[in-house]
Amino acid sequence: MLLLAVMWGVSIPITKLGLLSVPPLTLTALRFAIALPLMFALVVGKQRLPLRAVPRLAALGVLGIGIGQVAQTFGVVGTSASVATIISATIPLFVVLFAAARLRQSVSALQALGLVAAFIGIALVASGRADAAAPMSQTSLGGAALVLLSAVTIAFYYVWSVELTEQYGTATVAAWSTFFGFVALLPWTGWEIWHVPFEVTATGLATAVYLGLVVTVAGLFLWIHLLRTVPARIAAGIQYLQPVVGVAAASAMFGDQLGLLFVLGVLLVLGGLALTVTNSGKGAA
Repeated sequence: MLLLAVMWGVSIPITKLGLLSVPPLTLTALRFAIALPLMFALVVGKQRLPLRAVPRLAALGVLGIGIGQVAQTFGVVGTSASVATIISATIPLFVVLFAAARLRQSVSALQALGLVAAFIGIALVASGRADAAAPMSQTSLGGAALVLLSAVTIAFYYVWSVELTEQYGTATVAAWSTFFGFVALLPWTGWEIWHVPFEVTATGLATAVYLGLVVTVAGLFLWIHLLRTVPARIAAGIQYLQPVVGVAAASAMFGDQLGLLFVLGVLLVLGGLALTVTNSGKGAA
């Protein structure tokens, strides 16, 4: 759990580092181009995907990658790494909301209180950061909104995936949805490469490798292993460790200054998260 918290927790600060040299769409495409061969290698010889499932998996991939991951990468451009990390930590909150709506799971009064507290925390975290001295620590409302859109979209991706993984298996759904999302991303990436001058540096390439192999592939299968070997309520503890690791990494890498409003916002988000996932048994990365 600690290893996974570190692997996922530093993903946004590392993304921020990669964006210094590689533009957002190209970095996202590189990430999944690196992840895809290994993902398919892990599903070879396993459950085959019937044709009737293709439209849903294609839509799932476009939602999770074409909107969710792209919005997150563009959002990281316009926010400090610490702000983006905390807003992304709200994914489990939206999982609870969507599970209630789509899977007919109930939301208790404590969970509702947690949602309200977390949304107030998001507002505090996203405010008062535009005047940060270092350019890498500045946050715009547009950037924060994109990271929030990413959190909402990825949460819906997770909930929708539940129905499909029960039928076709987690690894199969992950591989094929990633493939379709990657294909949908290619035309826009081509446009960016044609219009935006850049150079793929060693740092940019290392970022793509880390995001593709460590965060996407190793992180996914380690998470699945955790869910199979420990109770879900214990595995869900990573939801609290991940943002702590991310904020610490952002402070060390970019010198993000954690003001009073930010600290209060973090406490509200984490407190809201604790209330929202109470007895829900839901885990999300």
